[in-house]
Amino acid sequence: MKILITGAAGFIGYHLAASLSEAGHEIVGLDNINNYYHISLKLSRLRQLGIAAEKIRYNKMIPGTARSNFRFIKLDLLDGEHLAELFRAEKFDMVCNLAAQVGVRYSVENPAAYLASNVDGFFNVLEKCARFNIQHLVYASSSSVYGMNQNIPFSAKDAVEHPISFYAATKKTNELFAHTYSYIHKLPTTGLRFFTVYGPWGRPDMAPFIFTRKIINEEQITIFNNGKLQRDFTYVTDIVKGIEAVLFNIPVESGLPVPLTPDRSSAPYRIYNIGNSKPVEIMEFVQTIENLTGKKANIRYQPLQPGDLVETCADTTMLEREFGFQPAFDLQSGLKNFVEWYRSFHGV
Repeated sequence: MKILITGAAGFIGYHLAASLSEAGHEIVGLDNINNYYHISLKLSRLRQLGIAAEKIRYNKMIPGTARSNFRFIKLDLLDGEHLAELFRAEKFDMVCNLAAQVGVRYSVENPAAYLASNVDGFFNVLEKCARFNIQHLVYASSSSVYGMNQNIPFSAKDAVEHPISFYAATKKTNELFAHTYSYIHKLPTTGLRFFTVYGPWGRPDMAPFIFTRKIINEEQITIFNNGKLQRDFTYVTDIVKGIEAVLFNIPVESGLPVPLTPDRSSAPYRIYNIGNSKPVEIMEFVQTIENLTGKKANIRYQPLQPGDLVETCADTTMLEREFGFQPAFDLQSGLKNFVEWYRSFHGV
């Protein structure tokens, strides 16, 4: 298959590009390499894929040296004209859209960035997928969409009408847009609601990276809601395996009326949760990092932040039933891999 991965310099995008290219698929990675966090990490991920930073130019296709079937192009999804040229020239079979402005708390401060990237950018992807007859669009949604939902574990069949962050609202908008295009244009789409992904090459704005860095450097860490938080931490390798299983199983339109639920209809449209389904208390998470680093955390407790959920837990019943999805990594093994990578990458 010839597959476009947007957000390929990002955390999950990098791991997916590496896995799919190793499996022999022809991969084009796309990223605008913005500075939401330091671009050196993004460029380091690309170097692992054989892309030399000094060769990157806007709208220029760069062949990879480490993998002959991986190429990279620096492009912004808001650039509809060049995006159309890319789709026309490359004739992709499938698209995996992982590009987005991420971060719940930052969306409180700068919602305009999320509107541009996550809504307008995603709209451009949908338009090109429909126009150029893409066989399947898989896109990243988020557990954040559950917002004020009180049903634990979170089920994709539950209504998600009450987001509590602008980031979550943009991800719910993506799902609504996708269903509309699936219905009108018969474009097969699958949305995956990721639950707190972590692992090597992870994002520096997320808890695993922040806590590990500060504990190793003996700096103070901040724990919100006075430590009364639970997260469904999911290792990146498990996420990638789930994406790949879904990607090559294309939704089909039903010729008959079907019961309408938020995760599916008669259109070729599906939504799945993808998580570990084993919530971890944030203090257990910190203690695991303490054990792996051999250092004690200096903790400052703070109230719950705007936009944060108190607990997340994925109901992955449909993913298990339809694709045999079973996470392989528990917290201990996953964090061990992350801490080892962090020490190696930063030389500490």
